[in-house]
Amino acid sequence: MKKINTLNRIIDSKIVAVIRSENIKEAIRVSDACIQGGIKAIEVTYTIPNATDVIKCLKEEFADKNLLIGAGTVLDSTTARIAILAGAEYIVSPHFEKSIAKLCNLYQIPYLAGCMTIKEITTAMEYGVDIVKLFPGSAFGPSFIKAIKAPLPQANIMPTGGVNLENIREWFSNGVVAVGIGGNLASGTSEEIIKASKEFIEKIKGV
Repeated sequence: MKKINTLNRIIDSKIVAVIRSENIKEAIRVSDACIQGGIKAIEVTYTIPNATDVIKCLKEEFADKNLLIGAGTVLDSTTARIAILAGAEYIVSPHFEKSIAKLCNLYQIPYLAGCMTIKEITTAMEYGVDIVKLFPGSAFGPSFIKAIKAPLPQANIMPTGGVNLENIREWFSNGVVAVGIGGNLASGTSEEIIKASKEFIEKIKGV
């Protein structure tokens, strides 16, 4: 199944690079640097002007790279559908929205909804959210994962925010299936981003 294949690719990638830039050119530069550093999953956020065009460009430019392109900061089902038509293979939100969940289920696209509480997480899971985005991860820290997994061992959690080189292994040892990394990875010169990407990948080898 298409959806299961995409979910497995996210889990296998372990790291999702969250791209936030001021324009298309910068977004593509940052994405390219992450890819050169070995990152296999990119989240193009809809805070970028003309984010849909960024998704299209990345899909075309890296069609042969086995790259997974998703759309982030998706706040409504209309934006989700536009992103999917542009080629987005998964949808990420900072919150949980029922209409987005229904749309993504219809088109067999994984929906990674942002949640903070057990109630939000269970509601999202009831609507077919297979990987819950713990957001903002910086508000909780790696130890919170064990607190979630105690009553909800079946929950697949991906924290975004607060993941860095010092704590990334701790996030995984506490049970996350992947992590989303923005500023600590996808910022700086191309050389700095390539270096950071390689360092993050090296850190999680064997987890």
